[in-house]
Amino acid sequence: MSGEAIRIVFLSDTHLGFDYPLREPLREPLGAPIGNRAARRRRGQDFFDNYQRVLDYAVDSKADLVIHGGDFFFRSKVPAHIVDLAYDRLVRFADHGIPIYIVPGNHERSVLPPSLFLSHPHIHVFDRPRTFSLQVNGIRLGLSGFPNERDHIRKQFRHLVEDTRWRECSADVRLLCIHQTVEGSRVGPSGFTFRLGADVIPRRDLPNEFDGVLSGHIHRHQVLSGAHPPVIYPGSVERTSFAEKNEIKGFLELHINRRRRETKIDYTFNLLPSRPMVDIVLGEEIGRSTLHAYLTSRVGSLDDETIVRLTCTRVPSQAVLRLLAREHLRRIFPPTMNVQLHRRLFAGSGTGN
Repeated sequence: MSGEAIRIVFLSDTHLGFDYPLREPLREPLGAPIGNRAARRRRGQDFFDNYQRVLDYAVDSKADLVIHGGDFFFRSKVPAHIVDLAYDRLVRFADHGIPIYIVPGNHERSVLPPSLFLSHPHIHVFDRPRTFSLQVNGIRLGLSGFPNERDHIRKQFRHLVEDTRWRECSADVRLLCIHQTVEGSRVGPSGFTFRLGADVIPRRDLPNEFDGVLSGHIHRHQVLSGAHPPVIYPGSVERTSFAEKNEIKGFLELHINRRRRETKIDYTFNLLPSRPMVDIVLGEEIGRSTLHAYLTSRVGSLDDETIVRLTCTRVPSQAVLRLLAREHLRRIFPPTMNVQLHRRLFAGSGTGN
């Protein structure tokens, strides 16, 4: 066996349904009046679009299989129309004959919403600790995994891995598919590194018999190398919070080569489009008479697709806060932007004008 290779598209944390209308979406254009309200830009479509881009890439590039690392949806109780939208695209993809394997994440509370769609022969879910065995390009591939464990994974990890019964599966290449935090992973603007804790898997507990660990949950793309097996995080397909505003988003294409009984995993990170996220800071000098001009000036310098967060250096006056009501902001910000208010604005009570 020499020169064989497997191509895997690996994505995670699609968070489908995030900021998507919880009822059937209205069809009016952005900014059009709806009763006494105006339609506003929702970020939900951005998540669906990037999810679709990855599936399209897998089809166009003729990937051998796709692995989704978890947090398929944004929460456990998902409105039916969001489930149907997500699964309909999933089935359309699976109809191309490319198998997809999904790890339920913590946002799903470790269980995907039930649906007949999931009975498609090319859709496979780690609904319990289990191992899938498949033959790809002459290589016996063993995919082991389990749903996100929310209760003391540090204590339960080894038992969960054994519960996959991976030892009973003959394989040339073994991958462990999880949705967890592994020691050494980093998050946030300051690059906080996870070391200890009940919800952190120690690197030393990762079985050496696996060639790689593919994990969701951490939204920043990173590869924990320097020890075997490597831990590979593709990161989320979109920015879910301002803590991620400077992070690039995308998915991974893994190339697994098997030569002389040795396995080598190479990967390519593919960028996905992400709208810019910008903080507009209201300084102490901004008052009721200057707020409109200040915001108008700042908005004029931004991309029309920007996601804006209004924040402050100190809590503004009540007069300024009243001008941050939706009806005032709609006169300043174009409907193509998203605008949100930082909780810092309401950390106390302001006085004066």
